[in-house]
Amino acid sequence: MELNKVIVRPLITEKSMALAKEGKYTFEVNKKAFKKDVQKAISEAFGVEVIKVNLFRKAKKRKRVGRLRKKFSNLSFYKKAIVKVKEGQKIDIFEEK
Repeated sequence: MELNKVIVRPLITEKSMALAKEGKYTFEVNKKAFKKDVQKAISEAFGVEVIKVNLFRKAKKRKRVGRLRKKFSNLSFYKKAIVKVKEGQKIDIFEEK
């Protein structure tokens, strides 16, 4: 897989900001990406040494749609990666200003 298509976007939430203080960063990644792909893409894109990668498949959710909200639509699943970097290294996207 091409490395520039592995990382979709960083996930910035309250929980991910708390994890960032521990050196763990959260990203949405391509649905077909493997741990090795994510590790290589993060290390090349941000210039950090990746120690560990955890991947999760976030399940589909149902959403009510329509005027009377009687119909349902499925929101597609996505893949989430939590990346732990070497101690002392940071990814600047997650730093509070």
